[in-house]
Amino acid sequence: MFKKILIANRGEIALRIIRACREMGIQSVVVHSTADATSMAVRLADESVCIGPASSKDSYLNIPSILSAAALTNADAIHPGYGFLSENAQFARMIEEHGFVFIGPKPEHIETMGDKVTAKQTVKALGLPVVPGSDGAIESVAEGQKFAEEVGYPVLIKAASGGGGKGMKVVKKPEEFEEAFKTARTEAKANFGDDTVYMEKYLTKPRHIEIQIFGDEHGNAIHLGERDCSIQRRHQKLVEEAPSPALSEEERDAIGSLAADVIRKMGYRGAGTIEFLYEDGKFYFMEMNTRIQVEHPVTEMITGIDLIAEQIRVAAGEELSVNKDRIRLRGHAIEVRINAEDPDTFMPSPGKITQFHSPGGLGVRFDSAIYGGYAIPPYYDSMVGKLIVHGRNREEAIRRLRRAIVETVVDGVKTTLPLHYWISEQEAFTSGDYNIHWLEKVLEEKAEAAKAA
Repeated sequence: MFKKILIANRGEIALRIIRACREMGIQSVVVHSTADATSMAVRLADESVCIGPASSKDSYLNIPSILSAAALTNADAIHPGYGFLSENAQFARMIEEHGFVFIGPKPEHIETMGDKVTAKQTVKALGLPVVPGSDGAIESVAEGQKFAEEVGYPVLIKAASGGGGKGMKVVKKPEEFEEAFKTARTEAKANFGDDTVYMEKYLTKPRHIEIQIFGDEHGNAIHLGERDCSIQRRHQKLVEEAPSPALSEEERDAIGSLAADVIRKMGYRGAGTIEFLYEDGKFYFMEMNTRIQVEHPVTEMITGIDLIAEQIRVAAGEELSVNKDRIRLRGHAIEVRINAEDPDTFMPSPGKITQFHSPGGLGVRFDSAIYGGYAIPPYYDSMVGKLIVHGRNREEAIRRLRRAIVETVVDGVKTTLPLHYWISEQEAFTSGDYNIHWLEKVLEEKAEAAKAA
């Protein structure tokens, strides 16, 4: 087992990894920018190293500085968390080349799944169902228009190297195609340095269902059930729950077993998530994330398995600590992402937290790195915490979520907590009858009603 792990990340995920290391008797080193010098992760890690100024490109994306910090502190392994360099195959390779262990998948798997076109072709060959789409990149407007005519409108244009909704455009009518195609390529180039796009048939009422998978170097592969991430705004997840209120036990077992079989055939190592669109009883592969997810606590709450500790054990060459026959899903869990944003306009709200109180009680977990007096920097993602609740059933989990939201105090900045309470009271949510377009639609209706009033 490792003696010391360097954490190449910040915020709540850095703190989450520090906690896992401490419980496992492993020393932790956290790297940080000048803007994060007073962060909770820096305070609680065994060691910390400043690797650059506030800008991400000069700090958390600075590979030479991170590797130098690992060498300076005699770390054995590097955990990338999520975001930043977590799905950068070059980073993973350089870590291994410099004699450290990358706590994540093999570089070739990161590379394969990082390109959406290649990923789709790979999993299709291994037996996963996919959304009807182009066989590869769409090079021209004419080629794209031909594909759209063949599968029928609406269609979706997506950046091959993208994510988070950037470089993604829905085209509902032929006359909208040319402009949407050019805009998608421009956004893809600006955000990912690659203007390659591909196309898919656009599903009108899908849910976003993802399967948490794990593999080790001994040929073992398991799934830990699904998470429903259909409450989204602009393709960004806001609420995640497990199990999904839309799936039956038979569907859960079938798609989970299929996902586990695919990563077993791949020889996949570590944690990963295979994401699907689900509509009318059918699953369609969307993408695979080769890292730990923001919403991993939802799975931890219903399985009782520490996913970060499992990542560390697998990276150290150990076998998975559980097998599929021992996994039991217990109760229901819901996670809401708390962003430092105006809950109505979604404008970022960085600043100093004047007062903070974390919720508590049975079945309540609050993953965050904020504290009273902490100044939220304006340079990074606006998520400042995750509120996760667990109940014996979905109804109890929803009631617990409302109670915990009311208990949470984050003064000095605006947060999305009021939005989450409002969502928890909507009939579509309480009944479980929602899809990935539901929230945006009701928010638009809410805004129009406010203007009319």
